[in-house]
Amino acid sequence: MRTEHDLLGPLEVPINAYYGIHTVRALENFQITGIPIHKELVEALVVIKKAAALTNISIGALDPDKGEAITAACDEILAGALRSHFVVDCMQGGAGTSANMNVNEVIANRAIEHLGGQKGDYSLIHPLDHVNLHQSTNDVFPTAVRIAAIRLLKPVTESFANLQSALQEKEEEFSRVIKAGRTQLQDAVPVTLGQEFGAWAQAISRDRWRLYKAEERLRQVNIGGTAVGTGLNAPRSYIFTMIEKLRDLTGISLARTDYMMDPTQNCDVFVEVSGLLKTAAVNLSKIANDLRLLSSGPYTGLGEITLPGVQAGSSIMPGKVNPVIPEAVNQVAFQIIANDTAITLAAMSGQLELNAFLPVIAKNLFEELDLLSHTLPIFIRRCIDGIAANEETCRANLENSTVTLTALTAIIGYDKGTEAALILKETGKPIKDIILEKKWMTAAELAEVLKPERLTSPSMDRKH
Repeated sequence: MRTEHDLLGPLEVPINAYYGIHTVRALENFQITGIPIHKELVEALVVIKKAAALTNISIGALDPDKGEAITAACDEILAGALRSHFVVDCMQGGAGTSANMNVNEVIANRAIEHLGGQKGDYSLIHPLDHVNLHQSTNDVFPTAVRIAAIRLLKPVTESFANLQSALQEKEEEFSRVIKAGRTQLQDAVPVTLGQEFGAWAQAISRDRWRLYKAEERLRQVNIGGTAVGTGLNAPRSYIFTMIEKLRDLTGISLARTDYMMDPTQNCDVFVEVSGLLKTAAVNLSKIANDLRLLSSGPYTGLGEITLPGVQAGSSIMPGKVNPVIPEAVNQVAFQIIANDTAITLAAMSGQLELNAFLPVIAKNLFEELDLLSHTLPIFIRRCIDGIAANEETCRANLENSTVTLTALTAIIGYDKGTEAALILKETGKPIKDIILEKKWMTAAELAEVLKPERLTSPSMDRKH
């Protein structure tokens, strides 16, 4: 063990640990979830530290040897080294100070080794005086959360684009499969199975576009604002150079916000992004519900589509295959909606010049993004792509219902349509047979009206 000191006194630190006393105290204080801070958040924090070191070297505020040791340590971490030393819990008090200090200490101790020293010899490289120079947790942590969120958002947006394409392919594949449309779970009017998939694709298209645009809000960062956004202890040259370095290192078009006190204390941008993710989750859950309904049975339910069988469905019922992929999508949606509530509560609970609850915002936002980036490819590959239409079932359900009467009523009138519906209910005869027996239309007229393209579009001519 080695002994380190802070405001509260001395404390033992494991001799091989790259973290230091602040991290040890955080480990003692926040044994909450057992989940460390997110990998992308670690990388974002390290990128900021590298940018700060390069900036401080360029403005003459940091000795080049120390700065180069710090950037070398950052590069090693970004390449995958020392990841086991980022140990603080994702749920922590202090507005992210424990996470910031964990990163400062790991970088400092590795940089010390680069200068030939031993871990804990902060006379060579100090976690605060050198690694955290011209920074505060209150500008570093919000900026890092934004960078990490942008990086996690990109694959989610791409997956929504892929889901939209998969649904549109099914829209085309099923464009000639005519079936009963339903409102309030009751027979309504004819639609094509393709039209149902097309409607889902439109909803996902909106989600894709909204999430694509959300990145613009996240690009506004408060780095250089230090403690409360006034920029205290940060030279103007540092503030302007820092954002340029961050752009270069991240490849993201970050922008220094015009009013740095705003993002230091206000977290509405995260509520906005989470709200868009929640909206997308609502659409996903609706689609999953519809797929489960349409595939229900398959012998005693609607059974109009068949979902890919991915695993046996029961330990007691032979032959049962459950819609487990849509069920998983439903559960992911429920979790995202719950996370969004936590983000909303945390954002509204900030006080005065700082929101102390940004760690729980970050934890829940990153979880939402991870859930979607993992779930969407599975939904596409193991469900959507393999859906098959049960055309005979769709046709039988259509013919053995009153669904076509709405189209025929435009020709035979509402009263005759009602009479036909009652006969169907009493005898079970198909509507087509009833119309022909009553001689309300000829077979040729009926065949023309019942063409799929006429039943499922607004182009049918009216006759009185």
